[in-house]
Amino acid sequence: MRPSFQALRPWTRLIRFLGKDGKIHHGEPIGPLAWPKTGADLSANAGKLSLSAKLVTGDIFSSTENKVTETVIEVDRLLSPLAYVPSFRCIGLNYAKHAAETNMPIPKYPILFMKPAGALQDPFRPVVVPAIAENKQADWESELAVVIGKKCKNVKEEEALQYVLGYTVGNDISTRKWQGSNLGSGQWCFSKSFDTFAPLGPSLVSPRLIPDPNKLRIQSRVNGVPMQDSSTADMIFSVPRLIAFLSQSTTLMPGDVILTGTPEGVGFKRDPPVYLQHGDHVVCEIEHIGELHNTIAYESQFSGESEQQ
Repeated sequence: MRPSFQALRPWTRLIRFLGKDGKIHHGEPIGPLAWPKTGADLSANAGKLSLSAKLVTGDIFSSTENKVTETVIEVDRLLSPLAYVPSFRCIGLNYAKHAAETNMPIPKYPILFMKPAGALQDPFRPVVVPAIAENKQADWESELAVVIGKKCKNVKEEEALQYVLGYTVGNDISTRKWQGSNLGSGQWCFSKSFDTFAPLGPSLVSPRLIPDPNKLRIQSRVNGVPMQDSSTADMIFSVPRLIAFLSQSTTLMPGDVILTGTPEGVGFKRDPPVYLQHGDHVVCEIEHIGELHNTIAYESQFSGESEQQ
């Protein structure tokens, strides 16, 4: 199935960035988004890298009113590809091997929870674990993020990819004690909805470059140590199936993000469990999309409130 309404979109890889001119732009990067695998100095540099981009003008959600220009701007800092996300629709237990590692049954239908708009965070910026969640078992979840590009409702599965603006990398940060049956009373939203708990990036990749989103390698690393290494082929509910399911009698809006679930290898199911500590460097990576880098900052040890934005 070819995403037909994407055909007129001029960009294939879209970044949002602060330029050396002091302004925020969208652009098509010139060259790859590449940085050292160690990530040792990335948090200090906060996404600053040697990169230029061709300016993209107009509405990125329009198939006719935006264009890639020949104006080249130097990138000062990468930002989330989206300035605002109306709604994060998140899917739990959507990888067969992850369901197995949690000793949970395969769900009959997708398990849905939500994140608020305030959870959005840029690449390289700190994920701030609030004081009420410090030492409450903060965890990583590398996820394929699907961005809706066109208002839709009651979508048929065979037509679902026509409504995708692009794909990016997400990290569904979670605090497990607030997710469990004790503090969280069994619900998941509070555990996963704190400000900065939904980093996205580094780029938004057109469906023209990813004809099948369920054939992508997906990984995560913490302080350079591999944690997750799987494939989106292990999803229980495919991307088209999720879009069709979520749009039943519900309007999906341009800019809505579907976080499609995480593979096996999360911290709370390791032996012994591994949880995110202050200063940890987390990388989530998806084939053909790129690497999402963030550091972990415990609120009690972090005084740079402005750095959250």
